[in-house]
Amino acid sequence: MLKIGLTGGIGSGKSEVSKFFHSWGAYIFDADKEAKDIIKNNIDAQKEIIKEFGSDVVDLDQNIDKQKLARVAFQDEFHQLALNSIIHPHVFRKIDKVFEKIKLDNKHNCFVVDAALIYESGADTHMDYVIVVTSLIRFRTERVMSRNNITRDDFLKRVSLQWSDEDKEHLADYIIHNNADLKTLEQESKKVFDSII
Repeated sequence: MLKIGLTGGIGSGKSEVSKFFHSWGAYIFDADKEAKDIIKNNIDAQKEIIKEFGSDVVDLDQNIDKQKLARVAFQDEFHQLALNSIIHPHVFRKIDKVFEKIKLDNKHNCFVVDAALIYESGADTHMDYVIVVTSLIRFRTERVMSRNNITRDDFLKRVSLQWSDEDKEHLADYIIHNNADLKTLEQESKKVFDSII
């Protein structure tokens, strides 16, 4: 079974492409959701995070506060790297475990790892193909601002901590451009999907 990495910067439209792929028979492993789940529920990871970042990231009950952690982790590259080096090994183990199960079940035409940091984490080396979803920064900004869950400054800070679209495009096996409407995105996604599967 093919293992495909699907990546793109914040606001690129990666999640929409992921939904399309799912509807065409792919199993989607949402690495970003899995990372949040690990932070919330994995005791070992929580201990490592608190050891690394201290009381800056915990609430009054000594549980990890997601917003405090985001503030600390996204302040610069060093802090983001520290958090990722704790979380990524847990995510990689889960990817391998779920992949083996999905392969045995044999109900899907491919296994897609949907992750913002495919290249940054080194996960690309474990994929058969990597697809990059790109979009002009003005469209990305509009999409993220319309969700209304982070400020413009936080959005731009996160963009600066991720690899640029250009860097990802140079390494990508396939590129999906998302600078038009949803229907066009679906058509572009289908072309790529059909050429792989």
